[in-house]
Amino acid sequence: MSQPRRTSRRRAWTVLTLPALLCVLAACSGGPVSGKGAGGAAPRASETPSGPPGTLFDNFQYSGPDDPSLAANGWQVRTGGGGPGIKDTWSTAGASFPSDATAQGGRILQLQSSTDGTVQGTRQVEVQSTGTSLFTGTFAARVHFSDKPTSGRDGDHVVETFFPISASDSSTKYSELDYEYLPNGGWGSVGPQLDTTSWYKADPPDRVTHALKRHLEGWHTLMVTAMDGKVTYSLDGKKLFTSSGKYVPREKMDIHFSNWFIDLPFTGGTRTWDMKVNWFYYKADEAVSQADVQKAVDGFYGAGTNYVNTVPKS
Repeated sequence: MSQPRRTSRRRAWTVLTLPALLCVLAACSGGPVSGKGAGGAAPRASETPSGPPGTLFDNFQYSGPDDPSLAANGWQVRTGGGGPGIKDTWSTAGASFPSDATAQGGRILQLQSSTDGTVQGTRQVEVQSTGTSLFTGTFAARVHFSDKPTSGRDGDHVVETFFPISASDSSTKYSELDYEYLPNGGWGSVGPQLDTTSWYKADPPDRVTHALKRHLEGWHTLMVTAMDGKVTYSLDGKKLFTSSGKYVPREKMDIHFSNWFIDLPFTGGTRTWDMKVNWFYYKADEAVSQADVQKAVDGFYGAGTNYVNTVPKS
């Protein structure tokens, strides 16, 4: 069963450098971004806020964690302390944006966590949005789950996750909507297991949850629809779980993708675990079907549009 997301979550806010500021100004003017990103990468095909109203889309065409466009478009790689999992082991080292022939458009966000069974030898990874204004509507992501480590011995209690969450765990209107895949289980579960969980309070934990006991190696479209006093979770267009009453969003949330360890069950040899994200899509204040989400995403890819944000800031 899902546990409290964070204890003493501290964020490492990214300070915009001059190149990042230029990216922001270019995006706000609707013009192309000139120059190259970190590591000499070519500029993204489309850096523009134009598009359907109330829409956020990103297919993660970045050169690396230090690409100024990543910060300019409202993302950061976590380096702060706190939990969940093995506290204070968050690192930018596991975040990359490689080519992937299995992904739509051929590029991904890759989150690679690693451990040798010791705290000192553990690296967890999380990519999160900052200051976004996502509340009710449709949240969707194409995510690749792993059932086995990319290298090393199997058996770790790893958690591969996608979730909108309040900026502060102590908020009186705390909101969190979780997908957590546990290929080897954890918290007393054998696994494999996909938990979908709606939270009312982080501490003490107050939430409702549903577990799907199934192997989910491979690509999947994960969706959360929060509308009309209900939250519905669906996997590849099929409904998994619905929460209502107090278990619905009560304030605006940021988006997180993370790959972390519940505990360290054994030592000896480094193991690496990969989670991949192809794209993220959000539509404010509308319940959008999986087919229509994919149609919109296909349209962005077809137009060469890598990033759109027309979600009102207020």
